[in-house]
Amino acid sequence: MAGIHITDIESAINYWRAREPSPDGMQLPAATSALAEVYGLMVYYHETEADPHTMPEQALDAWMQWYDTTPDTPCIAICSTSQGDALCKGCGRTFDEVQHWPAMHPTDKRATWRRITLEDNAWRFNRYAERAGRA
Repeated sequence: MAGIHITDIESAINYWRAREPSPDGMQLPAATSALAEVYGLMVYYHETEADPHTMPEQALDAWMQWYDTTPDTPCIAICSTSQGDALCKGCGRTFDEVQHWPAMHPTDKRATWRRITLEDNAWRFNRYAERAGRA
């Protein structure tokens, strides 16, 4: 199982900051505080991923609630892995990732999202993104 990347922790913190702002500008609501503690330790120890098995339950719950607001799949309904490609031209996932996506753990899905976003080769990030911008 993949770890939770620090950028996902940051995104979850920002989600909770927008959803539940600090009541007085000083105190953090519980979900934000739990995630901020994990984030702070990651920065202190120069870690890029948090182990979901060792995260405090409140932080993991807050992360999972943020995760539930993200798109589930990078699929754009143009799959080339069924034609024999190692990586799908449409979404950038491998055949195994496409095949096992419904059963994958959320941390593994986010790791895949991160990889395909950084690679930026799939049509979802260029050809079809351009078309969507024109619409």
